[in-house]
Amino acid sequence: MSDQHQYILFVDLDGTLIKSDLLLESALALIRANFLYVFLLPVWVLRGRARLKSEIASRVRLRIDLLPYHAGFLAYLVAAAAAGQRLVLISASNHELVEQVASHLGIFDQALGSSASENLKSVSKLARIREICGNAPFEYAGNERADLPIWQAAQSGIVVNASAALQGAAERLTRIKAVFPAESQPLLSLLRSLRLHQWLKNALVFLPLILSHQVFDPELVIVAGMAFVAFGLCASSVYQFNDLLDLESDRLHESKRWRPFAAGDLPIRYGLLTCPLLLVASFALAAQVSSAFVTALGVYYVTTLLYNLLLKSIAIVDVLVLAGLYTIRIIAGAAAISVLPTFWLLVFSMFLFLSLAITKRVAELGRLAGVNRHRAAGRGYETQDLLILSMLGSASGLMSVLVFALYLNDEDTRALYQTPEVLWLICPLLLYLIGRIWIIAHRGKLHHDPVVFVARDSRSLVVVILCGVLLWIASNFTIPV
Repeated sequence: MSDQHQYILFVDLDGTLIKSDLLLESALALIRANFLYVFLLPVWVLRGRARLKSEIASRVRLRIDLLPYHAGFLAYLVAAAAAGQRLVLISASNHELVEQVASHLGIFDQALGSSASENLKSVSKLARIREICGNAPFEYAGNERADLPIWQAAQSGIVVNASAALQGAAERLTRIKAVFPAESQPLLSLLRSLRLHQWLKNALVFLPLILSHQVFDPELVIVAGMAFVAFGLCASSVYQFNDLLDLESDRLHESKRWRPFAAGDLPIRYGLLTCPLLLVASFALAAQVSSAFVTALGVYYVTTLLYNLLLKSIAIVDVLVLAGLYTIRIIAGAAAISVLPTFWLLVFSMFLFLSLAITKRVAELGRLAGVNRHRAAGRGYETQDLLILSMLGSASGLMSVLVFALYLNDEDTRALYQTPEVLWLICPLLLYLIGRIWIIAHRGKLHHDPVVFVARDSRSLVVVILCGVLLWIASNFTIPV
């Protein structure tokens, strides 16, 4: 037998075979199932990491087939197993989960993990390896500093998904026969997790400034800008929190499976650190705006938490909440500059954004129907709901235009503009915009959030710009009609 295959190869799991951490994955799955478990986790931690892993593993069922495996390293292991090398999966994760992974892959001769009383990591893992192979040479594949004592005792090693510094430390301890670098760049993945393009939605905080005709007040523009950034930081924190809780459902989604946490491109521990930091920064900045804005931002955050933990899985309630979140942005923008949003604006916002929220669901269900799937993962909808959703969504869009027309006929509104009649031209533009989005959604081509779609679609942008021009003309020019 060649030198490559004469030793048992012991393979680490977390961060090595998979680009994730089963303890964190299972803990998040537990919290997703019942948020109250978050209060039990500290109690289990006090009893030791091994007990913590055991308690969590006994209460969750992970989709092992959906885990983000390191493709290059897995291909290497498959080839080694086919060539006759004995492979042992050994991990600090709970033994139940380790055995499930080994069973799923079918290439390991043995699988070992932590029990309720033993945390199989570092020197404990080395002791277990010695029990199996005695004084015979062995190989080890790992990815973190806790693996250094094992590499030191190994005949040779494999470094997977590790930093250059750790690789250098391992090379000083043993012969490194193979290196499998990370398949992504953490910094770029971190930026992707913030979804900065979604900050576009937060531009709604500027709407009260524009409609109150104070857009040329530099002090208020700065205040509104601070409100925009605060909302952006809060939203990014929410996006990360949502992605951490929705790992499994995202991996089942055709496009969401490429999100950094779901794909394993960004370690979960990064999200657990940056998510609260973003939130603290958001409210620290909000405190510099006004107390009313802090309250509005707090309502937005609490609502998003409820949405992510509970409401997103309830049909119709989810889209109503999404429409409400857009409207809260407008209310927060008004609070930032100390003006009261009109009843017309809030009602218009609810109908318009309810329509847009439903287009997203219709597009998702349409794609599912195209591949003969009948239910959206993590949602309360089935493909047979397409017709009723389309009716509700299109009717809501038309209602928003009707509310806008009634707003234009209000005496208080007419007093704000020099030529309010010009604003009537916005009505057909809105009808075109809403109708176009709905047609694209029905064709299954609405692949992004509707608001992001508008920002990227040239025709939609022209409509938005024309509406802005008409608003400017009506505010600043007297035109005989």
